[in-house]
Amino acid sequence: MENLGYNLATLNACLNGLAGVLLFLGWIAIRKGQPKVHQKFMASAFIVSILFLISYLTRVFKVGTTVYPGEGFDRTLYLAILATHTILAALVPFLAIRSIYLALKNRLSQHKKIARLTFPIWLYVSVTGVVIYLMLYHYAKAHV
Repeated sequence: MENLGYNLATLNACLNGLAGVLLFLGWIAIRKGQPKVHQKFMASAFIVSILFLISYLTRVFKVGTTVYPGEGFDRTLYLAILATHTILAALVPFLAIRSIYLALKNRLSQHKKIARLTFPIWLYVSVTGVVIYLMLYHYAKAHV
């Protein structure tokens, strides 16, 4: 089971990282005035995020959660990142779905408003997901 947990955690980090890259590329596309390219990147980021959620829930149900093995400042930093990541991750599905809905309904002024909030939160969650994985499975285990 330990290998399953590690393998799923690695998959989750890869999916988070990929979602972050897709989000960033979508942001670049819209800044360049390429709405069709933007749509494809953002739809891909949403699909990758759904796959992440399925993989994450599978890991939690099959293996449970993993406790950070470090102490001191490292642990405090990890928990601070984890707390902000978790709180904001709970918002992402609602923000993303609302952003997508407004875009599909061609309510672009409203879409732009919520996307200005959604994008940095979603990107932060994607990046910190990778950071959490690296801290938990690589940094902490190497320093305990």
